[in-house]
Amino acid sequence: MPTGKLYLIPTVIAEETQHAVIPPHIREALPSIQHFLAEDVRTARRYLSSLKVYPSIEPLKFEVLNKDTKPESLKTFFQPITEGKDIGVLSESGCPGVADPGALAVKYAHENDIHVVPLVGPSSLLLALMASGLNGQRFAFHGYLPIDGKDAAAVIRTFEKESHTKNQTQIFIETPYRNNSIMTTLLKNLQDNTLLCVAVNVTGEDERIKTLPVKKWKTMKTEFPKSPAVFLFLAQ
Repeated sequence: MPTGKLYLIPTVIAEETQHAVIPPHIREALPSIQHFLAEDVRTARRYLSSLKVYPSIEPLKFEVLNKDTKPESLKTFFQPITEGKDIGVLSESGCPGVADPGALAVKYAHENDIHVVPLVGPSSLLLALMASGLNGQRFAFHGYLPIDGKDAAAVIRTFEKESHTKNQTQIFIETPYRNNSIMTTLLKNLQDNTLLCVAVNVTGEDERIKTLPVKKWKTMKTEFPKSPAVFLFLAQ
């Protein structure tokens, strides 16, 4: 019996945008997939239901794949593939495997000679980089900054030095409720001529993407909503 495939299925990165950002080929691929790995089952079910490609989502099978998933659980999760059935991986936001625990499943698939099929969809990191005007030839994504203010300041200064040395755009994300505090930390620790981009709620109705030198940001009153944000900077 031939083995199934592992499909990486992008999700929306802003609410109620599936009609605008989810390509038709994803809707075409989904009906044949009945088994899913998802970071949050409730979110995954709601997303699949919104695409209206299944007569009912009740028969669909889900396993939780998150940062706490043990590697030994993956063999059980992948059992349907050994039976010739496809599995879909769903991120909480954007593309599976990018700033996302879906990479665990992809790693397992490669280790076990399972065909991985990445489907095209929205990525807040890539869209923010595209719209930033910063260096898209050389960049690094660093995940989240440390929560402690002193540690965050030290990391920011280290990243800025690296950005200057390598002409490298530095990218990171933050928990929405910390957007404004992180912006304050950035303005305190970056050089005035460093270019800083903030991309908030990318693809959403209130999307906001702006790149300015730090010294210009300092003259403005900035108050960001509690929405997903991507921060990027490039030292000059």
